[in-house]
Amino acid sequence: MTTNGSAKRIRIKVGGIQLEAELKSTRTAEELYQALPAEGPLNVWGEEFYFKIPGVKDHRETATTQVKVGDVAFWGAGQVLAIFFGRTPMSMGADPVPADRVNVVGRVVGDAATLRQAMNASTIRVERIEQGSSIG
Repeated sequence: MTTNGSAKRIRIKVGGIQLEAELKSTRTAEELYQALPAEGPLNVWGEEFYFKIPGVKDHRETATTQVKVGDVAFWGAGQVLAIFFGRTPMSMGADPVPADRVNVVGRVVGDAATLRQAMNASTIRVERIEQGSSIG
């Protein structure tokens, strides 16, 4: 199924916060999309949320340690999806720095910093936003 050039979107739910992210057109992003919905215990590392999503193959199209606030990345070695919304313990400046090279698979739409309000949440859920579906 093609999406006629429109990017696939996912919904991220943490605590009372709900954000959308737009996925890149990469094989890893597609594998992630197919693995959804996924829910798990929320891990926090500085201002990064991450959780395990097994069964996603990391094709490492963009293996990098250069990420920005709002990036959504997959770390294949740990089978982990990470959402960056601020500084991490390895940050030298304002940008987050992942602990290892990650594959950036998408970007939060809107203000990722709102995730700071969910720092005490215990679980995270990521689900597909079906193309053409109404919000509900």
